[in-house]
Amino acid sequence: MKVDSMKNLVAFLVQNLVDNPRTVSVEEVYSGQTLVLELHVEKADIGKVIGRQGRTVDALRTIINAASAKDSKRTFLQIVE
Repeated sequence: MKVDSMKNLVAFLVQNLVDNPRTVSVEEVYSGQTLVLELHVEKADIGKVIGRQGRTVDALRTIINAASAKDSKRTFLQIVE
């Protein structure tokens, strides 16, 4: 899956979770063979992205890992305040 597609996938999923979808942004940071997707949301929406006991963010990371496994690359999701 292309990086732009991965970025758009994360943005789409998170925008449907939060109260203020316009404030959601995703940036790509490359570190060797690893891609880090930095997710920026409002402070008020961080709890919705993380979910109870981290279940929502774990589900997002599982989707990202499944999508990036096709290209044999590692992708991480990091939530930035």
